[in-house]
Amino acid sequence: MRASIVERMTSDETLQYGVLDASYRAAGKEAGIRKLVDEFFGRMGNDDRFGTIWDMHPDDKEMSRDKLARFLCGWLGGPKLYREKYGSISIPRAHEHLAIATPERDQWLTCMAETVAEQPFDEAFKIYLMEQLYVPAEGVRRRIAGLSKL
Repeated sequence: MRASIVERMTSDETLQYGVLDASYRAAGKEAGIRKLVDEFFGRMGNDDRFGTIWDMHPDDKEMSRDKLARFLCGWLGGPKLYREKYGSISIPRAHEHLAIATPERDQWLTCMAETVAEQPFDEAFKIYLMEQLYVPAEGVRRRIAGLSKL
């Protein structure tokens, strides 16, 4: 009897990024994602280039770290940890209260790109991840720009 395509795909360690949990696994699962997020926040807080986006977060950054890590776990195809703790989310709507334009979007993406570059991820996954992260970052910028025109 032939295995179903899902069974074959879930047992294949070379899954294409974006399929099932391949991206989640490529990021090192929850531990790898939490490491990424911790280093991202560390960079953001210790580099003046990222001061604008750092100051957009509450003084106690622990919840922000937790939310980003949990979101990324589910967004990358792993367990929906954000939903389990905080409920559903719309990334653009969750950031509506912030003044995010192109410079802020680019600060966030630069900080994340520099942090991703230092992770022990496969080089192809690093490129894929940054291409994918651009989508919600740009979505936030566009939504806030649209709100300012109202």
